[in-house]
Amino acid sequence: MRTVINSGSVRGGLLSAAVAGSLLLGATGCGGDGDDDGAADDYEIVVGTQLCGGDAMSADASKALKVITGSARFEASAEEYTVKRAAADLVGSYPLPTVPEDACRVFTPRGTPDFDLRITWRLADDAPAGDPAAPKFTELKMGEETLAAADMAYVRFPCRSDKLGSSDDVRIVIGVEHRAVPKEPEGNVEALKDAYATVAHSFSLAMAKELRCEKNGGLPARPVLDPA
Repeated sequence: MRTVINSGSVRGGLLSAAVAGSLLLGATGCGGDGDDDGAADDYEIVVGTQLCGGDAMSADASKALKVITGSARFEASAEEYTVKRAAADLVGSYPLPTVPEDACRVFTPRGTPDFDLRITWRLADDAPAGDPAAPKFTELKMGEETLAAADMAYVRFPCRSDKLGSSDDVRIVIGVEHRAVPKEPEGNVEALKDAYATVAHSFSLAMAKELRCEKNGGLPARPVLDPA
């Protein structure tokens, strides 16, 4: 027996499917799940001074981020990446030394060259922030110890604070590091060292203020980039 297909029924079925598909796409577009490029509706681009909670990056640090990343705009920081949150985590970890913990992450916007900058904190023992003997580092006159390279910088400073419940100085290290496969730095090496040190200083000072460290941990109000 031969099966007979009604062409009118087929056309009607295809039209119904097309209309249903259009309605589904329309509903998806209006549902708030994302835009045409797949980005979430809450995806936001910000300037450097708005990163990490909005009180961690000074105007100098924002300019330094452009030197480091080549961009003046960045993905907005996740809610957990704030100085207040990092300080609370540090207080909760005291008095034991810690490994580096994420304080903030800086990403360039989608559609631009990828760049991932990691800002960390750690409670230190008496060991130095980094290896000052490593040829890539320059030691600067900031805090107890500041080491700057073309792809990272560390600032170590003492903190005596009622928030930590101790009359002794606690050593805190703030690190700024480019998360990438190691390679020779591109660009002006000295300018990159100054830029990384500037970002590390800015976050360090914000942490010292949030923790109410005595005399802001001895950190200057502006970055000092003179070699020690």
